[in-house]
Amino acid sequence: MTVKPEWIDFNGHLNMAYYNVLFDQCADEIYGDLGFGPDYHTKTGNTTYVAEFHLAYVRELHVNDPVTVTFHLVDFDAKRFHSYSEIWHTDGWLAATGEAMTLHVDQSGPCVAPMPADILANLSRVGAAHSVLPRPKRLGASIGIPKP
Repeated sequence: MTVKPEWIDFNGHLNMAYYNVLFDQCADEIYGDLGFGPDYHTKTGNTTYVAEFHLAYVRELHVNDPVTVTFHLVDFDAKRFHSYSEIWHTDGWLAATGEAMTLHVDQSGPCVAPMPADILANLSRVGAAHSVLPRPKRLGASIGIPKP
């Protein structure tokens, strides 16, 4: 992906909101492999909601910077999955990290609902492939002002 000119703020770097756009576009790509493609909602009445997202800015991005965004499935159960992503400049440096807790939602409620067996099988397959990846150093980071 490439940082677009309209995403640049008055400080001359990528506006904070557009880091989320990059993470979201990455998720959209893997969603097809997981079974949550564009027609999933219309076929099933279900969708996904991100319940919590933690973003850490590591290094500034600027207009036309080429980036790659990674997706790591950390864990899942019948109703949710935990993922971790990184935005990497193609020169090899880390720009940002994002960690999400995503819920499977029945839109008729809306309420959190179990995922169908085929989706769980896809998550199992991806989870098994990702289980050999090292635990990301920034996974589970918290925010706060340390007290002496």
